[in-house]
Amino acid sequence: MSQAAPTPRRGSSPGSPMTPDEPSPRPPWVLYALLAAMLISSWAWRASVDDSRAEMIDYSTFYAKLEERKVESVVIEGQAIEGKFRAKEKVGERELQEFRSMMPAEDPQLLPALREQEVKIRVKSEEQPFFVALLFTLLPWVLIIGAWVWLSRRARSMMGAGPLAFMNKGTRKFDKTTDVNVTFDDVAGLKAAKRDLQEVVGFLKEPERYRRLGGKVPRGVLLVGPPGTGKTLLARAVAGESGVPFYSISASEFIEMFVGVGAARVRDLFAEAKKNAPAIIFIDEIDAVGRSRGGGLGGTHEEREQTLNQLLSEMDGFSRNDLTIVLAATNRPDVLDQALLRPGRFDRRVIVDRPELDARRAILSVHTKGKPIASDVDLRVVARNTPGFSGADLANLVNEAALNATRRGADEIASSDFSAAYDKIVLGDQREGKLDPKEKHRVAVHESGHAIVAHFAEHAEPLHRVTIIPRGMALGVTQQAPSEDRHLMTQPELTSRLWVLMGGYAAERLMLHSVSTGAENDLKEATRLATKMVANYGMSPKLGAVHYDHESTEPFLGQRIASASGTSDATIHTIEAEARAILTHALEHAAALIAKRRPELERLVARLAEQETLEREELVALLGSPVKAEDGAALQLPVHTSST
Repeated sequence: MSQAAPTPRRGSSPGSPMTPDEPSPRPPWVLYALLAAMLISSWAWRASVDDSRAEMIDYSTFYAKLEERKVESVVIEGQAIEGKFRAKEKVGERELQEFRSMMPAEDPQLLPALREQEVKIRVKSEEQPFFVALLFTLLPWVLIIGAWVWLSRRARSMMGAGPLAFMNKGTRKFDKTTDVNVTFDDVAGLKAAKRDLQEVVGFLKEPERYRRLGGKVPRGVLLVGPPGTGKTLLARAVAGESGVPFYSISASEFIEMFVGVGAARVRDLFAEAKKNAPAIIFIDEIDAVGRSRGGGLGGTHEEREQTLNQLLSEMDGFSRNDLTIVLAATNRPDVLDQALLRPGRFDRRVIVDRPELDARRAILSVHTKGKPIASDVDLRVVARNTPGFSGADLANLVNEAALNATRRGADEIASSDFSAAYDKIVLGDQREGKLDPKEKHRVAVHESGHAIVAHFAEHAEPLHRVTIIPRGMALGVTQQAPSEDRHLMTQPELTSRLWVLMGGYAAERLMLHSVSTGAENDLKEATRLATKMVANYGMSPKLGAVHYDHESTEPFLGQRIASASGTSDATIHTIEAEARAILTHALEHAAALIAKRRPELERLVARLAEQETLEREELVALLGSPVKAEDGAALQLPVHTSST
C-alpha cells in the first residue's frame, strides 16, 4: 500500500494546448444599466412634480379664498391644485402667497367659480416623459432577450457541447499535470502492482525497444482494488516515472443532464491527449460510466451509454503509433461492461490489494516519518495488529494516534496512543456513560471467558489485548493478533475460533449461573461461521464435500430460499442440524476449558475490574505461558451424527 502523496501542482506549461479556465459568464450588466436609467428618470420626473415650495392647505380654505376673490392663478394637474394668492394671505398662523391643495374626486362647481372670479387657469398633463414611457415599453423585451442570452452562455460553459461547441471545447475540466512529484519510491508495498506498471513506464520511455520484437503498447491498464489501497497514487507514480503529460478526471464528470455532453467531453479529452502523446489519461471510478449496458429494468440511461460508447470508440480508435495509455481505477470490476474489458481496450488488470504485514510495516514507517515516536512503539507490532487495514486506514491510524497524544499533552506518540487510535477507528468513541458495578462485573466475566479460551486453546490466534471500556456498540473487546497474515484457515483453526466465540457465553453461565444479551453478536458470528463450515467448506461428515448457496442456507438468519437456489428442504434441515451440532460441541469444549482454568479466569476477572484494560505482556504475566499442547486432543472435532 502506499502513502499519501504530495498533491501535484496544477496548471499548464508554456506552449501547452490546454486553455486556462475561462471565467464564469458575467451577469447582463446592460440590463442593470437600463434598469438604473429607468429608475433615475422616474425619480427625476417625480421630483420635478413634487418640487414646489408652496404650502399645503385644505380644499375648503382654498374654496373660501376663491370666493373672497383672493386667488390670482391656479395650475390643475389631476386632483392636485397649485396656486398663487393676489397678496399674502393669513392661513391659520401662516402667511402664504403660494399654496397647494387636493381636490376631492371631481368638483363640477370649481371651473365655473374660477372663471367667474377671473382666475388664470392652467391645466398640466400627467403623462410621463417620452424617455421614461419608452423605457417602460421596451424593458420587458430587453429583460427577456438578455436573460435568454445569459442562460445560453451559462449552458454552453457548463455543457461544453451544443451548436456552439467550437467556441468552448470544455478542456478546462481536464487537469493536465506535467510536473508530478511522485515516483514508485514514494509507494510503500504493492510490489506486484509496481512491477506490472514498470513495463508501462518502459513503453512510454522506450517504445521502440518493445516494438522491435513486434510488441504492442497496451491501450489500457485497469487498477482494481478496495478503496484506499493507493490506485490513484500508483497512477501518479506512473506519470512521475515516465515524465509524460498526465490527464486526470473522474468518470462522474463525464455525465451531465444533457444527452451528448459526456461523449463530447470524452472526445475533447482524448483529442488533447493525442496532441501531447506520449501521454497518460487517468479515469478514476470508471464504474460510474462503464457499467454494463442493457442490464437495468425499465429502460436505459441514454447519456451514460452514449458516453460509454464514445469511450469504447476512442480507446479502440488509437493508431498503433499513438503512445496514449489509459489508466483506470475501480473497486467494482464485476459491474463493468465486457466490451470495455476486452483485449484492445483494457489489456491489463493490475490488482491493488490490501497490504500484507511487511507492507503495512513499510507504510507505517512512511506515515510516522518526521513524527516524534516514543521508544515503546514497535511498528511491526502495530502492523501485526492491523490486518486488513488499507494504506488510507493506516494513515488515519497514525493521525488519530498523534491527535490522542496531543489531547493528553504528551511530547511523543506512545504505544498507548496507537491502541486508543485503533479502538476509536474499529470500535468508535468511548461512551460517556459508565457501567454500574454489576454490569461491569458481568462484562469482565464475559471478556475473561473469551480471553481464557483464546490464550489456552490450541490453534487459536494469540491473545493481544482485553478491555472492558465501552466503545461504540461494544461493552468490551477481546483482541487477538495473528503472528502473520493468513489467507487460508484449517478446520481445527476454525473450530478454535468457534471456541473463542463461545467462551464469553460459557463463562457467564459457569460463574454467574445465567446468561445475558451481551452474547448476541458472538452467537451471530458463531452461527454464520458454523453454517459456512457445513454448507460451503465441506467440513461436515454428513453432507460431505458439497457447496451450497450460503445466502439461501443460513437458517438462523431467516434466509430460506430453497426454490431459488435449488436446495431441497431436507438438505436445508440437515445443514441446520449439522451447524447446531458444531455449535453445541464448541460450547461444551469452551465450557470444559474454562472450568479447567477457573483460577486463571477469576484472577483475570479481578484484574480487569480493577484495571479495565490489559495488554499482551500483562496478560502473559497474569495467565502464564499458553501451554496448549495438553488441551490439543480435546480440540479435535469429533465425528458426530444428528437425526434429521
